[in-house]
Amino acid sequence: MRGTETRRYLRAGTRRGVIELRQLLRSGKEMGGHLVNVLVPIVLAVTVNDAVPGTELPMGHLMIAGFSAYLLFQLGMLNIPQMLVTEREEGALLRLRATPGGIPAYLIAKALLIVGMAVGSLVLLLTAGALLADGPLPAGPAQWLTLVWVAVLGLLAVVPLGAAIGAVLPNPREALALIMLPSMVLLVISGTMFPSTRMPQIAQQIAALFPLKWMAQGLRSALLPDSALAAEAAGSWELPMVALVLTAWAVLGFLLAVPLLRRTTRRESGSRLAGRQRKAAMGGAGAPVA
Repeated sequence: MRGTETRRYLRAGTRRGVIELRQLLRSGKEMGGHLVNVLVPIVLAVTVNDAVPGTELPMGHLMIAGFSAYLLFQLGMLNIPQMLVTEREEGALLRLRATPGGIPAYLIAKALLIVGMAVGSLVLLLTAGALLADGPLPAGPAQWLTLVWVAVLGLLAVVPLGAAIGAVLPNPREALALIMLPSMVLLVISGTMFPSTRMPQIAQQIAALFPLKWMAQGLRSALLPDSALAAEAAGSWELPMVALVLTAWAVLGFLLAVPLLRRTTRRESGSRLAGRQRKAAMGGAGAPVA
């Protein structure tokens, strides 16, 4: 019986995930946003002519590797919270609670959607970078393997954390405002746009506490030659530390996300949903007309 239920959840979740992927591909606004995220590092890689300090490697290659990590980080820390908060405000989570197997199928669908977005973003960025900016690609099987495990472990580190954040944020607008600024700060100090060694020591220490720095470092090891080690603070790729930190964040994220999502789903009710929608309508009615 248990196995039958699991298969039913998997089928329902997979079907929902495929539908959401199709909707994403058909949404000009959504696809435009993702294309802009890919276009920015390509433009930077083409226009920045400096070399990575201490090497002859183009700075644009480091940027493409760094933004590959940031695209994955963004999926977990920006997209997931906004999805959860928006769907909660629209009543989707309330409907799922009343549907047998609704929550497991929902989580499976979101996992499939995020994996599809991650694979698509990475393939598009690395392919466009190679064609338009002579950008980096893994040099051999070992580098391809590193690219895969760092990307997978990076997603495991940030997606549950994003789900935990989305479970406690009040509404979509505040979700974006509260998450965007810290994400932009981490983008600057984590070695995604230029070597982190250019940053003050305190900024390097803060960046080392969060997963983006280690995701970027791991992807640089997969995409850049060893000559780029001259710009690394430790003088090595520190792949064991990359795996350790990302695993720690993945465990922490799951420990936070599961109870917070359960609490959010359990607390949802028709009266709470109606109250939020009434409050949002009153706020919209009171806003000045442009």
